[in-house]
Amino acid sequence: MELLAAAFNAACAVDHDSSTSESDARDSAAGHLPGSESSSTPGNGATPEEWPALADSPTTLTEALRMIHPIPADSWRNLIEQIGLLYQEYRDKSTLQEIETRRQQDAEIQDSTDGSPAGEDTPEEEEEEEEEEPASPPERKALPQICLLSNPHSRFNLWQDLPEIRSSGVLEILQPEEIKLQEAMFELVTSEASYYKSLNLLVSHFMENERMRKILHPSEAHILFSNVLDVLAVSERFLLELEHRMEENIVISDVCDIVYHYAANHFSVYITYVSNQTYQERTYKQLLQEKAAFRELIAQLELDPKCKGLPFSSFLILPFQRITRLKLLVQNILKRVEESSERECTALDAHKELEMVVKACNEGVRKMSRTEQMISIQKKMEFKIKSVPIISHSRWLLKQGELQQMSGPKTSRTLRTKKLFHEIYLFLFNDLLVICRQIPGDKYQVFDSAPRGLLRVEELEDQGQTLANVFILRLLENADDREATYMLKASSQSEMKRWMTSLAPNRRTKFVSFTSRLLDCPQVQCVHPYVAQQPDELTLELADILNILDKTDDGWIFGERLHDQERGWFPSSMTEEILNPKIRSQNLKECFRVHKMDDPQRSQNKDRRKLGSRNRQ
Repeated sequence: MELLAAAFNAACAVDHDSSTSESDARDSAAGHLPGSESSSTPGNGATPEEWPALADSPTTLTEALRMIHPIPADSWRNLIEQIGLLYQEYRDKSTLQEIETRRQQDAEIQDSTDGSPAGEDTPEEEEEEEEEEPASPPERKALPQICLLSNPHSRFNLWQDLPEIRSSGVLEILQPEEIKLQEAMFELVTSEASYYKSLNLLVSHFMENERMRKILHPSEAHILFSNVLDVLAVSERFLLELEHRMEENIVISDVCDIVYHYAANHFSVYITYVSNQTYQERTYKQLLQEKAAFRELIAQLELDPKCKGLPFSSFLILPFQRITRLKLLVQNILKRVEESSERECTALDAHKELEMVVKACNEGVRKMSRTEQMISIQKKMEFKIKSVPIISHSRWLLKQGELQQMSGPKTSRTLRTKKLFHEIYLFLFNDLLVICRQIPGDKYQVFDSAPRGLLRVEELEDQGQTLANVFILRLLENADDREATYMLKASSQSEMKRWMTSLAPNRRTKFVSFTSRLLDCPQVQCVHPYVAQQPDELTLELADILNILDKTDDGWIFGERLHDQERGWFPSSMTEEILNPKIRSQNLKECFRVHKMDDPQRSQNKDRRKLGSRNRQ
């Protein structure tokens, strides 16, 4: 944590006043742009001395809540019912707009920096600008105002655009940062409504279809739909409590305390559902192949206008997508709440609980698939050496594949050798390396092994085309309790680096991560989703931000995702680089704040309060 604190402090020094951040991008993605608040709102280019009219106005949330009346319950219910987008549409529009906004911010600030470098203006130029400003005020380059959920069948609005908000005068009371926070909490509620709408469609349109019930055996239906009814019931109660909170006052006091309560006490239903994903996918594929009636019914149901052209599979994965997205929405709130406040505490608590749920979901999926994979690998191995038990509850596969081993001692090798390299096959687990030769019958003959912690790798300098992409693998203690050295050749530069990174994960990479004291690590954002094809790869979602730890000339990046610190390889074509150092610095600062550890004072505050039973006007 000291490393995180050091990086955070240095990042703050890079740009203390920077406003170009990922959270700004998210706010802009929601249709709310920095500087786009009402002109009567303090903070739009005005200094505190220029607010005489608001000197006696309440500026804190508590004071604002005392003077504003609750909004009628029917208004919120009507708003929720009028959300026309299914969650899949909402999620895609939100992330795509977030990407586009970040692009434009990056380009704007880069152009501004290139056009007028800071600190190079002369005093005379500054005076001329001050004289011209009253007559011709400079116009800030505005980004397009796009309502994320707008479509012909929805009257969805931003929180600040709701008629009740505009007529109340609250926009003249709250500070710009509080308005952005209101938008972040409002997005969490409305996105939950969109999610509930889609999940309810999965149940009513697909699961409870009469023909579906007749076609599927009860065991098949159970695997395919799992405990979706439990998930739907939890989402309904969760949404109802969020609606009740919004009905209390048009200024939302908090939502993270409700999120915390449900994450800690009710979201275990998500773990059950997501852990079944491996069997769910397999059963779905089998049903499509083996049951023509099922295949025809699914195709027919997908054509219904209710589904808006979305496939059945997109409805099945909704719970996993939602629990992951919910964590990101809480992160967005956490970036906006005032530091050392009660709302920061509840946001940190909610985020921590959601992280535990998401981690349990991921572990549930991995456990199911890993067990089957280890059994399959064990059956294919024949040991030429002393047998090593492969199956273990704490072991999983990291990487497997073929490499070329250089034949003969290093000192006596010659390019005139008939066959300089021979094929070998490696199975790398999280704690063990197994070296084999592939034999007929899809079998592997094991001739050496070593604990992963006793592996060392070294890249050879460029020695021509024949020895390109060659590296040295040292086993400090192999199956015969002695040191062994292998000179291995990969098919490409990226494959060589991927093997080296997997074999020795603690070796220094080209770039160092944020958690390793690098203060301005190169960053990219995901612009095309990517599904990992190998265990050492990283699945990317749209708008993910990643630090670049290493990259190859043939188009692969080894990166660390900021919001969860997961690492892996992915194609560079799936991303685009964030060029502006101020944005990169702000991303690191926000990452630190979201993931900072509990301090004693915060633990004491947590013991004093009772979540879910807050005193509100």
